[in-house]
Amino acid sequence: MTADRHRDYSWPDPASIAAAAPLSSGLDFLHRIISGEVPQPPIASTLEFALVAAEIGRVTLEAHPSEYAYNAIGSVHGGVIATWADTSIGYAIQTHLSEGKSLTTLDLQVRYLRPIHHDTGTVTIIAWTDHVGRRTGTAHAEIRDARERLLATATSTCLVLDAA
Repeated sequence: MTADRHRDYSWPDPASIAAAAPLSSGLDFLHRIISGEVPQPPIASTLEFALVAAEIGRVTLEAHPSEYAYNAIGSVHGGVIATWADTSIGYAIQTHLSEGKSLTTLDLQVRYLRPIHHDTGTVTIIAWTDHVGRRTGTAHAEIRDARERLLATATSTCLVLDAA
């Protein structure tokens, strides 16, 4: 039997991030995350991914697959991959939102095309909006490795809300 592995990490205060979100447009808020003025959310620390680019209707995340995220068959768990996709799609829709608006996921469909392992290296998640209206938005995402191989795809619908 091999020695147990462990990891230590920290995360920012989620309340301060959530409080900053409704104070500006969605795109401005995401730019503040990218610049480091607002920290990446705690889930990004937990699953080792980060928002690295945002423009109206399109965002890019980078993720670093690790073996602590493995399932019982020795690859990154589908729930982790779904989290990358869900986050990127939510951010893409958020780029269209005005100050005082928020969103939540209504549905998410993920298609897993290739296994992802820690030695896959950095993966890129790009999400694009298909439609953003007053009450809902739809978008899709692609997850690719450094060789541009398609690893997974996702689609989602989000509900647009007034921020509380």
